[in-house]
Amino acid sequence: MDRVILHCDINHCYAQIEEMMHPELRNVPMAVGGHEEDRHGIILTKNDMAKKYHLKTGESLREAYKKCPHLLIVHPHYDEYLYYTEKVKDIYREYSDRVESFGLDEAWIDCTTSVSLFGSGKKIAEMIQKRVLEEVGLTVSIGVSFNKIFAKLGSDMIKPMGLVEISRENYKEKAWPLPVEDLLYVGRATMAKLHLFGIETIGDLACFDDKVLKRHLGKMGEIIYWFANGYDTSEVALVGTHDEVKSIGNGITTPKDISNVEEAKWVFYVLCESVAARAREMGLVGKCISIHLRSKDLKSFSRQHKMERATNLSDEMMAEVMTLLEKNYDFSLPLRSVTVTLSHLQLETQEIQLSLFEDATKRRKMRDLEDTIEKIRGHYGFHSIKRCSMLMDERLTDFDPKGDHIIFPVGYF
Repeated sequence: MDRVILHCDINHCYAQIEEMMHPELRNVPMAVGGHEEDRHGIILTKNDMAKKYHLKTGESLREAYKKCPHLLIVHPHYDEYLYYTEKVKDIYREYSDRVESFGLDEAWIDCTTSVSLFGSGKKIAEMIQKRVLEEVGLTVSIGVSFNKIFAKLGSDMIKPMGLVEISRENYKEKAWPLPVEDLLYVGRATMAKLHLFGIETIGDLACFDDKVLKRHLGKMGEIIYWFANGYDTSEVALVGTHDEVKSIGNGITTPKDISNVEEAKWVFYVLCESVAARAREMGLVGKCISIHLRSKDLKSFSRQHKMERATNLSDEMMAEVMTLLEKNYDFSLPLRSVTVTLSHLQLETQEIQLSLFEDATKRRKMRDLEDTIEKIRGHYGFHSIKRCSMLMDERLTDFDPKGDHIIFPVGYF
């Protein structure tokens, strides 16, 4: 028997939640966006009235204002988004024990074993849409299919409150005529390459030579070929299943450009403290430190170094970060944004080879100090205790990467 997979997408999620909390926002062109003064000014999502002005997710507020001068920008309230999207997913979980989130606003539901209780996949989708609207106040578009990729494709086809079923019998009629960029993981760069081969639609991709695709696009060429043909067999994860953490990182686009090594050091200390604290909370240590730098002209690059011993201490991380920075950047152009990442992770409880040249007592004191700082911040707030260096330029260092609820998109793989 074919699987019955639903993909549910809360329509313009952040904007719809803001409208639900403040109904007057439904009557004006509105978008949820960042703070332009802090250079985080991009459109995250927009309401239906703003869509008429052809605003695009990810474009700058400056570009958006040119299209719609009277656009109202609402700054994001991630705590509210987390609360309401979880209430929606609680409804999903009443129909299956396999509900896999794809970001805050999207989720797959495997209803294969649920149809005997609730009816067909389409019937379940209708019930979910009705309940989410009545119980939470949000509209949801749903795709129903025999695999995850086509289910997501279906949920994207009609907005808002759309319901599209893509079956083995009709996928060539419904999915294949769509633009190839509608397929998951066909971004701008991949789309441009596919167009060079004359591939314009999902059907063109499905009928193309997969060996040629793999030769020119690598493994991803083979993957999207399988997606287009409906060969996706990936399972919907069980409720409570979490992917293994492969890296821990934090980054910031600073309110002003970073002009020299000393300014970079102040910012990197804030980031390293956050990454180290998050690693300790998860009981992890890492052996590889990476930095990602983006200059004023928006060119970026990354550098990394593998350490002899795994760590979750900010001072040890900072030593590696500053070595990488000083070896690889001369500040002929100021930096616009920086990121620190700890990878090659392992459990802290795993046996670690000791070094004869290491002062174990000093390291223990460093750990106790960092744990104490986190406890103080947890009780009295992030700003209750800081390094003196963070007071040198508070415009650069006045941010809390660990405490801020910044939501990033997730990957399918």
